[in-house]
Order: sequence, then C-alpha cells, then structure tokens
Amino acid sequence: MAAGKMQYVCLGNSGLKISRVIMGTMGLGSNEFQKWALGEEESLELLHYAFESGINTFDTADGYLYGHSEEVIGKALNIPRNRVVILTKCFFGFDNSVDPPQSSSEKHWFLGVKRLGTYIDVLQIHRLDPLNDVVESRKVRYIGASSMAAWEFQALHNIAARNGWHQFISMQNYHNLLCREEEHEMIPYCNDAGIGIIPWSPLAVGGLTRPWASRSTARESSDFILQQLVCSRETEADKAIVDRVEELVKKKGISMAQVAIAWSLQHNGINPVLGLNTKD
Repeated sequence: MAAGKMQYVCLGNSGLKISRVIMGTMGLGSNEFQKWALGEEESLELLHYAFESGINTFDTADGYLYGHSEEVIGKALNIPRNRVVILTKCFFGFDNSVDPPQSSSEKHWFLGVKRLGTYIDVLQIHRLDPLNDVVESRKVRYIGASSMAAWEFQALHNIAARNGWHQFISMQNYHNLLCREEEHEMIPYCNDAGIGIIPWSPLAVGGLTRPWASRSTARESSDFILQQLVCSRETEADKAIVDRVEELVKKKGISMAQVAIAWSLQHNGINPVLGLNTKD
C-alpha cells in the first residue's frame, strides 16, 4: 500500500489522528517464546516498512512476548515522535519487580513507558482499572478499553462523565466476518457515544486467510487464543462464510485476507488492527 493511498481519521471524538489500518504487533520483538513470532531484526525491518507505507499507528501490550513487543517499537522510533501513534494495553503484565505502584496496572503502564522509551498515546485496559491519574501523569495522552461487555464499558464511561474524569476514546474488540456479536450492542453504543472502534484480529486469527480444508498453521499448535476463539468454536455457518470468501477471491483475483479487511473497513467508524509478519 503506497503512502499516498493510506487514509487517516480521528479516533472517535478525539483529536488523535490514526491510520485507517492499525498495525498489530503481538508477534513482533522476539521468537524466543513463540515459534511463529518474528525476531528483533525482522520486526524492526517490518515496522519501518509499515511506516514508510503509510501506517502511523501501532498497537501493542505489556504482555506481548513478555514485553519485547513494546521494546522493539521503542527501538523503531528513530523518527519524529509526533508522526506515530502508539496504543498499548495493560493488565496481563509479567514483571513483579517494580516498587510499589498503587495498582497492578499502574505498574504495567509504568513499565510500558520505560520499555517504549516514550509516552503512550492511548492506554487500553483489559479489565477494570483506575485510569484518570494515568492521564494526569502526562505519560499517557488518552485512554481506551479492550474486550469487555457493552454494559460494563458504558458504566465506566458514565462514571467518568459524572465525575469529570478523562473519558474513553476507543474500544478494541473482537469483530470480523466470523464473529459479529459486537454489532448488537457495543458497536452501536460506541458510534452513538463518539468512541472509536479498533477491532483486533479482523482476519479471525488467520481463520479468514485460507480455505477451510487447509486451516492448520504453525501458530495453531502453540497459540491458546487461536484455539479458544476460532478453532474450538467453528461451526457449519463459519465454513459457509469461509467458502464464500474463497469463491470471491477466485473471481476477483485477490487474497482472502484482502476480502476480510475490506469487509471490516467498510463499517462506519471501524479501523481494524492488523497483525503483520511479512511485507506482502
């Protein structure tokens, strides 16, 4: 994708401008812990290529490859900081060596800032955590959330509004051609409230990238997320969708991944997080 073709939009009602496609970095930084992940040198090359191709927004987390994902993004930032947007997440941390933060997540975002070597544009929570003081610290610009019930997210947003606290600007949820449950409540709520939607895994953890008959991958044997969210829940309805995507790519001469991403992008207010491991 040429840089001139990338579109940029504001994330929800905030003034934070992100690329229409966000780069997910769960598999970047080290291949010591997962065979399917990329080592540091390959990761840096891919991050630079993505930036040169127009992607200015990168999503990571404290728990991705034991912090190596955040570290490699920090090493890749040899460009003006204001030209990139960094999203990270906390809760599933791994380092217990830091002195006394007031909460577990405070420790995790503190370590995230240290690994990145810079401030965080959007800190996203996986579970209930105090956040107002995080923004007041000026090490985090905005807050978001990831993968929770719509009623829970709305309750948190309302509490912040009533108290005059910093409010959420984004929701990172699981939404793709094989999982559309979020269209019932979460997506309509976010659209109504002006909250940006940045779904993770628009390719259903690879389930939408290859025909139904050839779905076994190297990642499948070691990735519990792939097993729980895709492999263990597949139905005949999912097979029909994958088969239909395969039919379309044969007619159009494109890849199955392109169809799945295009489907995600055509939804109003949705900017998918796309995990990459090759320049293709």
